[in-house]
Parts: sequence; structure tokens; C-alpha cells
Amino acid sequence: MDGRLGDMAAHTPPSRDRYVDFLRAFSIATVVFGHWLIAIIIWRDGRVSVQNVVGVTSGLWLATWVLQVMPLFFFVGGFSNLKTYEAMRRRGQSYGDFLRSRAARLWKPTLVFVSVWAAIQVVFHAADIGGSGLVRLSMLPFGPMWFLFVYMAVIGATPVMLRLHHRFRAAAVAALAAGVLLVDLLRFGLDVEAVAWLNLALVWLFAHQLGFFYADGSLVGAGRRIHASMAIAGLAGLVLLTNIGVYPRSMVGTDVEVVSNMNPPTLCIVALTAWLVGVAMLLRDTINRWLEKTRPWKVVIAANSVIMTVFLWHLTAYLVAIVLLYPLGLGHPTDSTASWWLQRPVWLAAPAALLVPLILIFARFERPRP
Repeated sequence: MDGRLGDMAAHTPPSRDRYVDFLRAFSIATVVFGHWLIAIIIWRDGRVSVQNVVGVTSGLWLATWVLQVMPLFFFVGGFSNLKTYEAMRRRGQSYGDFLRSRAARLWKPTLVFVSVWAAIQVVFHAADIGGSGLVRLSMLPFGPMWFLFVYMAVIGATPVMLRLHHRFRAAAVAALAAGVLLVDLLRFGLDVEAVAWLNLALVWLFAHQLGFFYADGSLVGAGRRIHASMAIAGLAGLVLLTNIGVYPRSMVGTDVEVVSNMNPPTLCIVALTAWLVGVAMLLRDTINRWLEKTRPWKVVIAANSVIMTVFLWHLTAYLVAIVLLYPLGLGHPTDSTASWWLQRPVWLAAPAALLVPLILIFARFERPRP
């Protein structure tokens, strides 16, 4: 495996943007370790659930302004989808070919994941374990599924959004942000709750649209002053929005706040996207120099080769860790106590170790055949 990675690293074309691969791996790794880190475990009546520690820890919301990196994943998706779609169009391939190529790596490992968990649920029902309800034991492993459906919808919209990009440029991005603002005004100002779910498309298309500017070179060419302005404007927007009494300060759902900035997303996530993309572009040259070294680049290649497997199965690994460790007395504090924080290394190391065999078993369904 190391020899294959070394060969791939050695034959990386100079034209490849290594930073895109780094951002993709970094964003998923941050999501995975974030899920393991912030969970307060609740095991009641045979069912396992978790509560977000951010909601019960003063000041911890500030970490979400750095670690809620899902906007970066959609930003990178915009880069990749533009490059792929335009390359396929030059080869005379169709929109259907584009969709199939983008969906293959998403849905093949996903169908395997769903099939395995469907079989597990049949066993749980037959043995009458895991509490009551259609889904036994826990909904935890299915947490990543929302992202797949939303991301696939964004992929499907790529040709239309590309036409808007080529014709209207920054005005298309501004229109998406204005749409998010309008939805929030209707939601919070006029109590039209149903309209809030439109932001599930508008917010993530906003981040995806910014990725087009990276892919066509205009964002890189804009220079560090523009990148810094994006970061400052995004950060200022977060400070302003979270202090007007409408939006919570956390950029993740906390289970204790009436409003979540993520479910459905709000204008705060637009500001967060500008902040994170601006910072990412400011760091690009420094990290690219580091990625020129063989060892870090091999790590990035390896991470990207199993990225869907890691994303799909990381909460399964966490659930297995709970089943093994919770009966031993680990994870019992149900609040942000000193004992809970002292246990964090265990609750990071255990699911990480349990994820390794899952990767070895299921990564084959993600990787393309030689």
C-alpha cells in the first residue's frame, strides 16, 4: 500500500491543485473528530443517543466558528464539479455521464452501508433488542445521510449554476446570499417557518458557487487583500448576526437552543462560509509548500482514497465504542464535567481504533477498480 501511495505521489501532475485534496480531507477529518469529541452519551431504555456538549458549556460555541467546516467541503465540491463537468463536455460526454460519474463514488459505498445496517436492524428486531421503534438501538450511525442527499442535489444543479457563474459572476453569488436573507426575514420576521428549508439549497449552493471562482482561477488571482477582506467581512457578519437576538452563537445544533444555524441553515452559515474560505485562501500558499513534500502528500492521497468510507462509518465506530465502554463506566457523566473532559482522549482513540477495521473491510467499495 505504501509503495502504491509513493508511486501515486511521485506521478502527481504539476497541474493538480493539491490544496483542494487537502481541504477535502481536512474538512471530513474535522467533522469526524468533532462528532466524537462533542457527544454527551445518553443510554436510556435500551436506546443510545447523544447531546451536544456545546449547548451546555459556556463559551464553547466559539470553537464552532473554526471547526464547523462543512462549508469548506461544498466549496471544494464546487471546484471539483466545475473541473469535471467542463472536462467531460470537452470530451463530448453528456449531463447524464457527469451525474453517473459523480454519483458512483457517493452511492456505491452508501448502498453497502445501508444494506449492512438494514441487516443489523433485522437481527435487532428478531432478537427484540435495542429498545422500541423502527430503528433499534440508535439513529446515530445514520447521521451522515443528510449530507449525501443535499450534496447530490447540488451536483445535479451544477450545469445551471455554471451558466449563472459564466454569465453573472459575482452577482450570482450575491443573489444566493440575498435569497438566504429573504428566507430568514420571512422565517424570523413573519413566522413563515416552512420557507426555512429553502436555505438547505441556497446556503450550500452559495458555498458551492464560490468554489467555481477557485476552479477558474479568479479567486486565486484576486490576491491576499481580497482573501483577507472576505475573512474579515465573514467574521464581522458572524459577530453582528449573533448579537441581534435572532441567531444562536453556535454554528452547530446544540439540542438546547430553539433555533439551529445548521438545521435548516441560516444567514450565519453564509457569513461562516465567507470567513472560512477567506482564511483558507490566505493559508493556501503556505500549505501548498508543505504539500510539496512526499510524506504529507501521501497522507492526503491516502485520506482521500477512503474519505467516503470514513464519513459513512465513523459514527458506527463510535456506537460500537459506546456499546463496549459505557457498561464499564466510561461516558457516564451527562454534563460538561471535569470527568467528562478527562475522558475525551479515550472517546477519540477508541472509535478511531474501531474505524480502522471498518475501513479495511469497506473501502474496497469506494475505490475505483484498477
